[in-house]
Amino acid sequence: VGFAAIGFADDYAKVKKQTTAGVSGRVRMLLGLLISAIASYWAALYHPDALQYQLAMPVFKDTLINLGYLFVPFSMIVIVGAANAVNLTDGLDGLAIMPVMIAAGTLGVIAYAVGRVDFTDYLDVHYVPGTGEILIFTAGIFGGGLGFLWYNAPPAAVFMGDTGSLALGGALGAIAVSTKHEIVLAIVGGLFVVEALSVIIQVLYFKRTGKRVFLMAPIHHHYEKKGWAEPQIVIRFWIISLILALIGLATLKLR
Repeated sequence: VGFAAIGFADDYAKVKKQTTAGVSGRVRMLLGLLISAIASYWAALYHPDALQYQLAMPVFKDTLINLGYLFVPFSMIVIVGAANAVNLTDGLDGLAIMPVMIAAGTLGVIAYAVGRVDFTDYLDVHYVPGTGEILIFTAGIFGGGLGFLWYNAPPAAVFMGDTGSLALGGALGAIAVSTKHEIVLAIVGGLFVVEALSVIIQVLYFKRTGKRVFLMAPIHHHYEKKGWAEPQIVIRFWIISLILALIGLATLKLR
């Protein structure tokens, strides 16, 4: 809700002024950090004592890294990073929503698994009480996403805007923090990570050398410039998201 409010303020400013200039990036970032700080601290308070301020590792299931006071800043980066990564991915009709649905469905399964003692015993993952209820929330995201995709499929009649992309990305980040699967989110949401990294690499490299690594960033625009049709990019990126989601799910059993 917090990230949706930031996105709505930005979208409303753009529509009202009829310009691409909405809320300044600095203000959006500061508000995002504030909201994610509250969410991260709140999540930490509800985690079991053995997991409080700990970073759980996939595959190496007995490994916990004590982040201490760094847990909240780390979680803030996860949530804000996820929100902005989805926002950057939302550049073609239907491109962002399907990977969001795939990631939400995957995190919902993980949330249900880590919220049940019998499942965590079998899978040898850390038990986080109460997270099973998150499956209901992720099912809502999936169902809402299907309804949205009906109208967002090329050519789109309805657009996500910052209201949707920031809210959905922030939700994925918050779920990962709540379930102690922050690292797995980077796998499941690997497409979003690549999209965000392509922008970061492009900006840093251009500032340093005056040249571009990609024809255009984010990376989906790079493939547009290379001559890929929009449906090709969208569907191939969906396939990549699905593969990454399966890899993320596999971490529940692999060790």
